[in-house]
Amino acid sequence: MKWIRNHKVIEEPIVDYLEKLFDEQLANNHILKVSIGTDSQKIKGTLYKFATVILITTTEDLGGGVIVGRGGMIISATYNHDFMKKETDGRKRDKELVNERMVFEVGKSIEVATQIAELLDLYEIPLEIHADINPSPKHDSNKALQSAVGYILGMGYDFKIKPESFAASNGADKFC
Repeated sequence: MKWIRNHKVIEEPIVDYLEKLFDEQLANNHILKVSIGTDSQKIKGTLYKFATVILITTTEDLGGGVIVGRGGMIISATYNHDFMKKETDGRKRDKELVNERMVFEVGKSIEVATQIAELLDLYEIPLEIHADINPSPKHDSNKALQSAVGYILGMGYDFKIKPESFAASNGADKFC
């Protein structure tokens, strides 16, 4: 994946880049939290654009129970995926694609989380996987809720779904 931050391509491995970023932030007494989310948008037919973000939120403990926000940093990667590559007749209903696409999104987030998990453990930085899935049965994405949450929990990660899944629902959505 080609990672980008502030419109600049990150030329080094993402783990090395994050380690330098964490050192810099922790030197400023910031408390860090990482959220990873993926979102997608249909381009044409069965071709979708995906965006995965690593969202690093920073806070600072001023003492006396006062914790203030110090902003966040977004590192993103975008890529395309065609869900019909494996299909012989090229036909699949949109509703069938929703579940497959939601689980694919979660899978991309977990893939990134697995890649950086050792570094996060070393720095004791908490991690959440954010899934762009609506808990309301009125929405198609709800059909993927059980499998997506089971997948995340099975991999040992904490998670958030809409409306609290801001890394996916807001961060990644902006890059789609």
